[in-house]
Amino acid sequence: MQQPNTTPSAGRVLVVDDDPTVAEVVAGYLVRAGHAVDRAADGPSALASAAGRWPDLVVLDLMLPGMDGLEVCARLRERGPVPVIMLTARGDEDDRVLGLEVGADDYVTKPFSPRELVLRVESVLRRTRPAGRVPAAPGPLAAGGLTLDTAARRATRNGTELALTLREFDLLAFFLRHPGRAFGREELMREVWGWDFGDLSTVTVHVRRLRGKVEEDPARPRLIRTVWGVGYRFEPDAAAGPEEDRRA
Repeated sequence: MQQPNTTPSAGRVLVVDDDPTVAEVVAGYLVRAGHAVDRAADGPSALASAAGRWPDLVVLDLMLPGMDGLEVCARLRERGPVPVIMLTARGDEDDRVLGLEVGADDYVTKPFSPRELVLRVESVLRRTRPAGRVPAAPGPLAAGGLTLDTAARRATRNGTELALTLREFDLLAFFLRHPGRAFGREELMREVWGWDFGDLSTVTVHVRRLRGKVEEDPARPRLIRTVWGVGYRFEPDAAAGPEEDRRA
């Protein structure tokens, strides 16, 4: 009988990689860290595994044969929320951005340190479980036509439910808790992602995706403003001025 995981962030991780050596090494380090691991070598097998036993997190290779990691990630997200860490064999920024655009929570470039990957996995798991989330303010968060029920992980805009990824929800909740204050990308990565390291483009892409879901006109954001030389500021009650920078 399988013993329960005892580490605070332990969970079931689905490792999807067509390279058996990489999959074996990653799985071995995760198991030693106290996680349960399922493995799949291609997209269809990954989807079948997830359907049979839904994972707490997926470590997903981008360059899979046939159905690539981007499509697997999108199909998983159609079935339900699950955090995804994307593996890529290339340092191409386009690959990283594509992975983040389809909802990956993070990416790791091959070759990578298995220990670093385990730290990333545990960081994401902590952030996606009640014990690891930022303590919620009493009652729902509401501003600028947005309402967040942090207990139910449910967000609405003018009464219409928003389809947010786990990380998008955390980022929006953080903004709603701190209206009018500017935050740098490093600070957002530390406060929302719980990381003291990582590629800051992760924050940029998530802000862009979030704007696409909460702004009436994402090209002219009113709620999540870019602050030159600093980062971003949430302003639920102010209209966007003509001098405001619109880029993420």
